[in-house]
Amino acid sequence: MIKVVRGNPTPEELAAALAVVRARAAAAAAVSSGAPAEPEQWSDPRRIARSSRPQPGPRAWARTYWPG
Repeated sequence: MIKVVRGNPTPEELAAALAVVRARAAAAAAVSSGAPAEPEQWSDPRRIARSSRPQPGPRAWARTYWPG
């Protein structure tokens, strides 16, 4: 239910406001009734994890020290 709290809208203004509300409700219902949306490919964490990280070499411990 929609209630006008302030002002005195004309019938045309009220009809325009209700048309917007109904259109938004119909769009939301259409989105929620479908299958769950697949994540965008650029934001999919599986895309990053597809490549394997390089394995450390035999002297990798020596390269981790930062002299200061």
